[in-house]
Amino acid sequence: MVMTRGLQLSDTNIVSANTGFSISIYNVTSRNIYLRWSKFSGAFSYRITATPMNTVGHPLLAHFNDVPVIGVLTLLTPNTVHTVKVEAIDKNGIILAEAQTMQLTAPEIPAIDQAYSKLSNSITVEWAAVPGATSYLLTAQDGESFIETIVINSPGTVTGLKAATLYKITIRSINSGGRSLPSPSKKAKTVLAAPVLSVSSPSYDSIVVSWGAVYMAVGFSVSIMRSDGLGSMMKENTTHTSLVFTSLDPGTLYTIKAHAWNVNGIPGDDFTYNQITSPHAPSDVQVAFDSGTLRATVSWIPTEGTLNYSVTASSGASELNCSTSSTSCTLSSLQCGSEYSVYVIANNGAGSSKPTDAVSLKTVPCAPGSITIEEDNPGKLSVSWSNVDLGDYYVVFVKSDDGLEVHCNTSRTQCHFQSDCGFTYFISVFAYNKAGQSPLGDVLNYTTAPCCPSDFYPVFVSSDTVEIVWSPVRGAEMYETKAVDGVGVVLCNDTATICILSALQCNTQYNITVYSYSEIRGSNTSCVSKYVATAPCSPEIKSVSQDDLSIISVHWQANNDETIYTVTARGEAGLWRCTSSGNSCSITDLPCGSVFSVSAVAITTAGQSLPSYSVPLETAPCCPNDLTVTQVMQSITNISWSVGAGAKTYITILESPKGPAKCHTLQNHCLLGCITCGTTYTVSLKVISETGLASDCTYQDYSSSACCPSGVKLYRLRNNGIRIYWRASAGLIKYSTDLYGSKGNFTCTPTSGLSYCDVTEIPCGDVYTVVVSPVPEKGSKLTFCPKKIYSVTCSGSSVGMVIYRGKRSPE
Repeated sequence: MVMTRGLQLSDTNIVSANTGFSISIYNVTSRNIYLRWSKFSGAFSYRITATPMNTVGHPLLAHFNDVPVIGVLTLLTPNTVHTVKVEAIDKNGIILAEAQTMQLTAPEIPAIDQAYSKLSNSITVEWAAVPGATSYLLTAQDGESFIETIVINSPGTVTGLKAATLYKITIRSINSGGRSLPSPSKKAKTVLAAPVLSVSSPSYDSIVVSWGAVYMAVGFSVSIMRSDGLGSMMKENTTHTSLVFTSLDPGTLYTIKAHAWNVNGIPGDDFTYNQITSPHAPSDVQVAFDSGTLRATVSWIPTEGTLNYSVTASSGASELNCSTSSTSCTLSSLQCGSEYSVYVIANNGAGSSKPTDAVSLKTVPCAPGSITIEEDNPGKLSVSWSNVDLGDYYVVFVKSDDGLEVHCNTSRTQCHFQSDCGFTYFISVFAYNKAGQSPLGDVLNYTTAPCCPSDFYPVFVSSDTVEIVWSPVRGAEMYETKAVDGVGVVLCNDTATICILSALQCNTQYNITVYSYSEIRGSNTSCVSKYVATAPCSPEIKSVSQDDLSIISVHWQANNDETIYTVTARGEAGLWRCTSSGNSCSITDLPCGSVFSVSAVAITTAGQSLPSYSVPLETAPCCPNDLTVTQVMQSITNISWSVGAGAKTYITILESPKGPAKCHTLQNHCLLGCITCGTTYTVSLKVISETGLASDCTYQDYSSSACCPSGVKLYRLRNNGIRIYWRASAGLIKYSTDLYGSKGNFTCTPTSGLSYCDVTEIPCGDVYTVVVSPVPEKGSKLTFCPKKIYSVTCSGSSVGMVIYRGKRSPE
């Protein structure tokens, strides 16, 4: 079995459908086919034939005994399809089984024309094309190691090789059937490796190139020129490992190429490197200082080939830096009162330029310190401070808390200012030089004594209290109010512009002063005072007497001078007053049935006293305005009345010569019995309050109704008429008769004094209810007289009484 490198053929297994006998191809070259077959039972030998297809030629024949199961067919035609058949034969020469397959042989072995190296890691091979080859396998062997590459056509290159190394090169042709045997070898050597350059630009006009030793190299060639193509190229050959190129342009990109050569003068690989020269130092450096932010902007003219610029400002041990790719840069956090040396350096990938000539920068002076403020005399302030470096002169700003600002300009270290009471002054001191104003230092504040309240006045005065208010004054954080009456002192402290002085003596004059106070300066003790009197003392009611039903007299003890007293009776019914400068007065027209609280107050120019203690007062209850008497039954009367103010109970009396009727109730109505019909009664009502006060009320007389008639009978008249007869009471009384039946209702009213009544054309054959009642002079018809029921027949002249009911009709 032949092993191949790079391309491995797979076995092709062909099985006979009838016997299970099979063959397989496991390798193919240009002229050989390698195959194996399965062992067949009873076979004595195996015969193998290979017949080329589509070409003129004789089949090739090979015999094998029964021991081996592999074989090879040789001397075949390259790049040709062959029919391969294997026959299993017994010892009598009889074919027991057979199997066959089709197989393409590999193309012819190619021949190498030449092999050479242009790069240190590869060798290029040229050869003549072989018919039928679809690709080629190139092999470069160095001792025991080798590298293979499949290519499509000539020339082909083997890569991944070692520099300056001798290789044995072979080639094989490949098609779908397999690969040929290796061609005769050729030897080729790879060229030298490129030197690995290390490049730097130590100055703006030079570049230093160095490299390490190269295997098999005897010399080196190095060239340099501008990458933009301008100018001429410089080239140097040397056996050393470093070179220096000078007289170059600053900040310019150069392309550097180098290669080594061997003893035969054959050059190796090129190494290319791009290197920029260091930049030239910038020119025309300008510095602009911003005194407000303590920043300086540095600008310059740019230089060729610079990536960025570095700016340094140094002052003693202090150093500030900034960098930029533009032509200006800002230095922040400069120190006041300092002098800096400023220079600029240009930078690129090669390095840095030399520093520019230093430019001097003086900053603004620092803020003055040790500031002191003194108030030599009221209204005059003195401000002092310490001297500062680089300060030419000073300006002091004094701003009051109302926004007004004044200033003082001086070359000395002290200034004087005018001041007012109650102001807080904010004081700042600045130093100046040609660079500008110093930063803001400490801002001090000074507060003068608060102003005095001068417009205070009382807004409320009572017998023991005075409420004082005033307008706020500048600088006051708190106020103290003092009231003095010659005996004692009352104090009030508050942050508000109001004070309530309590526990004072009534009807007393006080000397009141309001002082202003601030925590920083204390009290202003120069404030003026005012006199305020308290309200009069409360009177004391000694007695309240009722002179009449609607008049009371009130007496009190007078204990104030030049005082007007007002007495008030207050109740749900309203207010009633009387006024006097003495010790008594009378209140008239008080309403009945009311409860009052009687009190008195004293009034002077200073104010009004608190009310005296109240004395209760109750007037007699009111008589009801309306009273109604209604006869419910012949002997029962209902009396009702409107509610009387202040009334708790009522006593109602109906009185006649025949006797009185009386009831006592909590309600506003009452039923009275034992009333005699046809009788005139006097009506009276007694109203009693809860405390027992009573009012007697009289009303118009009341006459009870006439008595109901008796002996009511019905008689049949001609023409279907009915006569109703009764026994009348004494006197000329007018009656009304009513008949109620299912066929109709009938009414007749005879002349006063008659005791009968006729109803004509009354339907017969019906039952009638008959009521005879006296007719009152006023009011509605009476409904409590007895009813009788009669039946009126249609035959003869009879009227029969069916039922006699003694009950009265419903109310």
